[in-house]
Amino acid sequence: MNMRYDGKVAVITGAGSGLGRSHALLLASRGAQIVVNDLSRSPETGETFASRVVDEIVAAGGTAVADTNSVATPEGGAAIIQQALDSFGTVDIVVNNAGIVRDKSFAKMTIEQVAPVLDVHLNGAFNVTLPAYRVMKEKGYGRIISTTSAAGLFGNFGQANYGAAKMGLIGLSRVIALESAKYDITANIIAPIAATAMSAGILDEEWERRLKPELVSPMVAYLAHSECAANGEIFSVAAGRVARIFIGEGPGFYSPDLSIEDIRDSWSAIISEDGYAVPMSAADERDLLEKAFTAFENPTS
Repeated sequence: MNMRYDGKVAVITGAGSGLGRSHALLLASRGAQIVVNDLSRSPETGETFASRVVDEIVAAGGTAVADTNSVATPEGGAAIIQQALDSFGTVDIVVNNAGIVRDKSFAKMTIEQVAPVLDVHLNGAFNVTLPAYRVMKEKGYGRIISTTSAAGLFGNFGQANYGAAKMGLIGLSRVIALESAKYDITANIIAPIAATAMSAGILDEEWERRLKPELVSPMVAYLAHSECAANGEIFSVAAGRVARIFIGEGPGFYSPDLSIEDIRDSWSAIISEDGYAVPMSAADERDLLEKAFTAFENPTS
């Protein structure tokens, strides 16, 4: 049986093109009512990209409204969610997809290239998700999907600003996941790679062909479904491949009288990945510390 979203309302930021457009078209085709948020306009006609996507959805028999508020301010975020409430009466799904790049090597980067990227990616997700979360908490249901990047998880040359913003989204999402589970609200993260306007000139023709945005959207849609119980997880999604990304911690080395020399002499144990665990919260991290203390104090024979 096909997974449907009838009666569900989805707010998708940066949905005027690329990944966001693809997410909107897929969810709309499965019955969701969509708020297509994007402030971009055609330089030739002045037409908003959001309205173009709405026209596509409506022409295909779906339901959608356009929104051109900026995610970069609290007022803009609140207005986006108010658009959902005014148009459809509620909000069930938020997809934080809006993004910009201001690439520059770290030594040459200025605060003028940092602030806008943080405002759109990190602050933007906060600005949109907070008013939506309050609606979701009141009714006891919601699905939040945010968009991180390999640049944040693993680093990428010339993207200190972008990487910092994208890694911040992981911290934000995992805290929301912990606080919201009892309300049937989930918060998950995707790390997509797709051929979009943001990647223009970077990918060769073969990768442009493989990295279709349409091959990312099914994962977004799954995480947005009521059947999906995943919460606080990170997934790599690209070219039809989906994989869980996790933050692991090895057993490490412990001494109650830790010294610089201990660290030097035990370096291989400190960096070993053997026997790693995957903490899902700061409480899990404390449990790992407790296990280290216990193992030291009660060594096995």
